[in-house]
Amino acid sequence: MKSRPQTDPYLVDSTSILPAPVNFRQKLKYLGPGFILSASVVGSGELIATTSLGAKAGFVTLWVILVSCLVKIVLQLEFGRQSIIRGVSAMNLMNELPGPRFGKRRVSWGAWSWLVLWLFKPLQLGGIIGGVAIILHIAFPGLSVAAWTIITALVIISVMLFGYYGVIEKISLVFMGLFTVFTLLALFMVQNTGFAVTWPDIAGGLSFKLPKATVGFALAAFGLTGVGGDEILSYNYWCIEKGYARFTGPKEESEDWRARARGWIRVMYMDAFLSMIVYTIVTSAFFLLGASILYQRGEVPEGYQMIETISRIYTDSVGPAAKNIFLLGSFIVLFSTLFAALAIRTRVFSDLFGVLKWIDFNNLKTRMRTIRILAVVFPVLWTIAFLVIKLPVLMVTIGGIATFVMLIIVVIAGIHFRFGPGEKVLPPGKYYKIALVVSCVAIVLVGVYGVLKLF
Repeated sequence: MKSRPQTDPYLVDSTSILPAPVNFRQKLKYLGPGFILSASVVGSGELIATTSLGAKAGFVTLWVILVSCLVKIVLQLEFGRQSIIRGVSAMNLMNELPGPRFGKRRVSWGAWSWLVLWLFKPLQLGGIIGGVAIILHIAFPGLSVAAWTIITALVIISVMLFGYYGVIEKISLVFMGLFTVFTLLALFMVQNTGFAVTWPDIAGGLSFKLPKATVGFALAAFGLTGVGGDEILSYNYWCIEKGYARFTGPKEESEDWRARARGWIRVMYMDAFLSMIVYTIVTSAFFLLGASILYQRGEVPEGYQMIETISRIYTDSVGPAAKNIFLLGSFIVLFSTLFAALAIRTRVFSDLFGVLKWIDFNNLKTRMRTIRILAVVFPVLWTIAFLVIKLPVLMVTIGGIATFVMLIIVVIAGIHFRFGPGEKVLPPGKYYKIALVVSCVAIVLVGVYGVLKLF
């Protein structure tokens, strides 16, 4: 393992230019940002919020999960395009949004709002770190939940101190493969029980109904499942750190540059769509398991009993002996989210501190030092949040609602990047633009519909 990265991925110059691969097999070597995104996406949203929604509403809200996974990807692609064409980090992009600016540095409302909303995120991640601790306590009851929470925080800190992009990508790929296998196995096995999922169940889930009692769960699930506002924004950093921007090189008025940019954008598209397929399948599987087993039992996961309740998804589908399989699978799901979430939060806040001129984000040494400090600070905050509140489902749900608000801000940013007055470099085709508009409208409509149903 290298102790230091050889190059600064955020330094885009002509020394790292590389033509984009042209065939499928060559492109596979340059996939990776989507692996990290999947490791982050398939976690609290799927294991906690999605199964809670299924347990609360039954199959009727399946459409919320599918829409959530499918409509957001175009916004993710827009942030990926910006990273390749311009090589600009996400917080600097948010600082370009038109509207009010605050503080001595005249920082955009977009960047400030991200800082304010992420004050709620320790609740969400605290719920996840608590979930990991509960799993470990069930498997190894010799230590208390509080002790396992502290141990989990120390482990995630230790891993992240060496969390360069290559390390994060490889670990995320392993996590993605493992949780996909575990979840699909459980869904397959449930078909041989009295909780089997039928085609009429699925048809009912596509009726676009939203019972009032499920609105809070549905909005949280919509914010958390698929790519949320923070994951869409994080894709920008992972594309830059993978090297897409460096390989493209600084913007030039030349056909060579345009060809490279188009080529790396196509690689990014492939990366994003493959990851979308993975997290859509896994998310849908979690929901169907929750709706088929927990809803019929009338059980909604809550408090310290969350893991025991959700474990019935596995024990009822595979049998009592599957409890250890569930514990291992749920540990992988939640730990992968902690891992990927910490990795991106250290980068986003370092970037935000750079926008606020608190640090020099463009200085590699300063940036890495800030990332390491934050890699310690954030898990400590998550641990404190869980040990004080001790309600992981509620904590994750509150974080999910904050994530949905972030998603609305990302919608505004995506529309501005694509249709605003700024210079348009390598504009995409009309179908991309139509898909972007449809995505943004769908997100807003779901939000408005949810608020109307709530009140």
